[in-house]
Amino acid sequence: MRLAITVVVSVLLMGLTASGLGSQGAAAEHGGWDREGAAKYLDERMDAWFANAKKLRTGQGVTTCVSCHTVVPYALSRPVLRRAMHVSTRTPQEVRLLEGVARRVETYDAHQPFYDGSEGKKTESRGTEAVLNALILSSADAERGRREPSEPTRKALRRLWETQRPDGAWEWLDFGLEPFESADAAYYGATLAALAIGTAPASSTTQATDATVGIEKLRGYLKDKFASQTLFNRAWVLLASTRLKDLLPGAQREALIAEIQRRQHDDGGWSLQALGTWTWGKPAWRARAPGTPDASLLAQSDGYATGLIVYTLRTAGVPVEHPAVRTGSQWLRAHQQDVQVNQRMHHAWRAHSLNFDREHGGEKGEPWRRMFMSDSATAFAVLALVASD
Repeated sequence: MRLAITVVVSVLLMGLTASGLGSQGAAAEHGGWDREGAAKYLDERMDAWFANAKKLRTGQGVTTCVSCHTVVPYALSRPVLRRAMHVSTRTPQEVRLLEGVARRVETYDAHQPFYDGSEGKKTESRGTEAVLNALILSSADAERGRREPSEPTRKALRRLWETQRPDGAWEWLDFGLEPFESADAAYYGATLAALAIGTAPASSTTQATDATVGIEKLRGYLKDKFASQTLFNRAWVLLASTRLKDLLPGAQREALIAEIQRRQHDDGGWSLQALGTWTWGKPAWRARAPGTPDASLLAQSDGYATGLIVYTLRTAGVPVEHPAVRTGSQWLRAHQQDVQVNQRMHHAWRAHSLNFDREHGGEKGEPWRRMFMSDSATAFAVLALVASD
């Protein structure tokens, strides 16, 4: 009897040990990180977005709004991760997202804007959505290897030029929230537009007069405003310059890469806080965060800043052996961690809000919103590591 009990206990312990090592084994197999865990996190966070995000009247039905912290990073990263896992079929979340964006494009003249509480917010919403829709659809076309843009992408690009400002940028949502919805985020939005244009099939941006004129205005805006931007915004210009030519002269590019490297922490990572002198609103001398962020968390390296920088450097042609890329990639491999959201555990990367303390409960710290910046962190960590593997 004792022998039987001993055997049963031994088998149970072996099973527990094996299950505990499952994610570690997957990580070891894929260069020190867990692709399956990252995919599961990203997919479930998109499901949470579809369930909880603002619903917008779109044609005869509704769709959810598109966010810079969750939806756009998902649209950019999930196809890359899927291909790295040798899966060609789009996830249900990708399909739903693309169908929703296509419906928004089809109903531009009649659908509900992201925010419609004032004429100003309607205008900001139209500009922001034009950029985000063009980026998502252009990226989807590129992922499928299309030589000609799909019809929704054509319409999205047409809308992009219709909503472009005379100075070359787009009206952008400003709620005093860094880094995506603030007084200086219009420049970030312009870099996303440059990515969209540079990603779209060439025929859609070289054969139309409005595209030619619009691209030149966009280049002028990004160049003229470059020197006054946060390092965060300038990093996005570096990324955009890998898709749209003639954005950064060679000397400016090398100086930017050197500055990025100087901001790297001793542990190999970067922190979002250190990528900018954040203003939240205008005038800058009156600006402050709307909440009280956790300064100790923001001072640490985080997954979003590190993933964004490593991915950008790799996309810009900086080799894997470069010290900044090598140590940044090492930081990412070491910091994919178990994170509990509600009752579920996920294997993800963390980043934290520049605007509120979301880690210690309260209205701004409920589980869905607490992970917004970690959605960006996980998506860009994935992009960085796939580019570095």
